[in-house]
Amino acid sequence: MSLKDRRLSDLRARIPEIAAAEALALQARGALLVDVREDEETVTGTPAGALRLPRGFLELRIEETASDPTRPILLMCAGGTRSLFAAEDLLRMGYGDVRSVTGGFSAWKAAGLPVEVPPQLDAVQRERYRRHLTMPEVGEAGQHRLLRSRVALIGAGGLGSPIALYLAAAGVGRLTLIDDDRVERSNLQRQILHAESRLGQRKVESGRAALLDLNPTIEVVAHDTRLEAANVLDLLAGHDVVVDGSDNLPTRYLVNDACLRLGVPNVYGAIFRFEGQVSVFGGATPGVRPCYRCLFPEPPPAEYAPSCAEAGVLGVLPGVIGTIMAAETIKLLLGLGEPMAGRLLLYDGLRGEFNEIAVPVDPHCPSCSPGASCELTDIAAVCGA
Repeated sequence: MSLKDRRLSDLRARIPEIAAAEALALQARGALLVDVREDEETVTGTPAGALRLPRGFLELRIEETASDPTRPILLMCAGGTRSLFAAEDLLRMGYGDVRSVTGGFSAWKAAGLPVEVPPQLDAVQRERYRRHLTMPEVGEAGQHRLLRSRVALIGAGGLGSPIALYLAAAGVGRLTLIDDDRVERSNLQRQILHAESRLGQRKVESGRAALLDLNPTIEVVAHDTRLEAANVLDLLAGHDVVVDGSDNLPTRYLVNDACLRLGVPNVYGAIFRFEGQVSVFGGATPGVRPCYRCLFPEPPPAEYAPSCAEAGVLGVLPGVIGTIMAAETIKLLLGLGEPMAGRLLLYDGLRGEFNEIAVPVDPHCPSCSPGASCELTDIAAVCGA
């Protein structure tokens, strides 16, 4: 008997082996079924509901899903051999109930048990998103989720530039840019989406060219128009997240109210000279998260809310705030972490300091409180803009 055969005989004496049908029954009762085959082996399918965790990452990542060492773990490979070695490693780690599926995926499929064929990234996508794929919080499933996502970005200027670039780089499948301005030389101090060679172009077209140059595999939709009450619902409908990178109060109130009507989360950011702020408003259930009007019920007079053109802005500040907004957007798309809902993050660039204040839901909010009408109106005249 060869050394390998002796090792397998020893493992089979110590590690319980179960048939595929028994594994399915145990999975239905709460056991964790883990497919330890490599990614290229799962192209033809994987057991429905199984955790896909290649053998090389098993010990590194198993605790993130199986934090309870008493939970039964069922390991499956292609034919039932690698799963025995994997089971031995989990036993060493302290897991008490580890079993190997006899015959592996071949036996599972031959028995006609439920199989799901996961979407596959091509070779170019695997190379492009490799750093995402190695993160258990993202992985292939998360990357596919990003590739299926749709994000509407209001503004292709200071805040919109880093937001758009990072969302495109992350692989957000469809980015909708909404802006009605042209690229001017004075923009280039902070609007890194644009370039000297595209002066005079519409910002959405300039931005679209830059984003597709960065990641030609995504879709970029350009709307060269001003957001108004008459078109806001049509432009924002069908998106998973709306990111408000606008630089004026009327648009912020309009976006807030439209997102509430559509049940879409609104990632908000604003900048002023050396200061910035970020939060997440609204979502599918009105009144659960605060909205923009919970924080600012009414717009202030125009003289108290000057634009960047009037007050100026440090060129790097949109990069700080816009990057945080992009991170909040990706968290929402992937369902990771805690969104910055109910909190307003404040950044003081001169002090290099972040602070945070609570933003409670206003039970009398004119937009999101029970019974609020949330009418969509253009309030430029109120703001004096």
